[in-house]
Amino acid sequence: MNPSQDHLGSSIRWGSFQAGRSLTMASTSWLISGLSVSPMINSLLPAIATLPVLLPLKRKSSGYGLILIALILLLIVSYLQSTAIVEAQFLLLISFLATFLFGIGNEMSQLTIQRRIVNEKGLPVNRLRTSSELGSLSGNILTGMLFPAIRQYFPALLLLLPLGQLAYRNKQETSQVGSISQIKTEIPFNKLCALQGLVFGSLFALLALWVRSIGEGNCFDFGMLLAAYGIGRSVNRVLPTFSQTIKYPLMAALLILTQFTSGIGAAVLFVPFGALAASTDAALVESMAPMGGDAPLRWQVLIRSSSAGGLAGSLLMGMFTQIFGLNAGLPLQVFAFLAAMILVGRLTSTSLHETSA
Repeated sequence: MNPSQDHLGSSIRWGSFQAGRSLTMASTSWLISGLSVSPMINSLLPAIATLPVLLPLKRKSSGYGLILIALILLLIVSYLQSTAIVEAQFLLLISFLATFLFGIGNEMSQLTIQRRIVNEKGLPVNRLRTSSELGSLSGNILTGMLFPAIRQYFPALLLLLPLGQLAYRNKQETSQVGSISQIKTEIPFNKLCALQGLVFGSLFALLALWVRSIGEGNCFDFGMLLAAYGIGRSVNRVLPTFSQTIKYPLMAALLILTQFTSGIGAAVLFVPFGALAASTDAALVESMAPMGGDAPLRWQVLIRSSSAGGLAGSLLMGMFTQIFGLNAGLPLQVFAFLAAMILVGRLTSTSLHETSA
């Protein structure tokens, strides 16, 4: 096969997976918000989805099968929900189990498959990242366009199948793959990245419930918010250069402004919000240059440390709003961004100045 055609096929498979993954996670968030109005219950979903990132799992491409099993379970849940013959508590339990299986399968297989695509297929890393961004954006758009849940999970399953074919084409793992688990255990923990994850984890933990209950929106509104956020993250390079400490209060201000708009207006505000969020992530990665290692290693530090913070943030926001009500979540979230201005933004700016000096 022509190398350019092989690259195109690998890009499409990877992008298709990212679309199916985003569609699955967003659809499940909306599904849970419809099964329970409890903030604590809703906050469990992102916590369960994040937990496998922190587990010492063996990396192998065959773990992809767990992702497909999870989708089948979610399809069953969506069918049972449409028939209204099963208690919501049972559907919640199965949904959480499926989410956990999806997370385990994703964590086990993705590094192995990425290495196979880059090393064996020769796909440039930047092409892989572009496919990820476009795929995630497509999945979020599909979340808003396809409803109810049973119409969302069927396309998600179809989108996940192409990469599954690549995962099982060669079951024998390369010798390089065997060292991935050891590499991951040596990735250090970064407190600033964990604080970043705590702030954003608390925000997205209850976003679906906020849209449904406070904003009185529908699944389309929720999908467009996520899509707008994804667009913002993909165009963050067009942001003007300014201090890190300014970006966090700007995000807090944008969140406040969403309360005075609805539908497309709130989605438009999430574009600059996503750009600012991506910019702060990139600054954190750059500030870790003195620790040594290349950029991919520093991004892994960000992902793993922010995952730990995100798990804590989602649970804390769930407990807080369970006690004080969902309306109390926004003031707490605004306070979290203002605190991040001092705890993350200022320290990141200091590290960047020291690095440049």
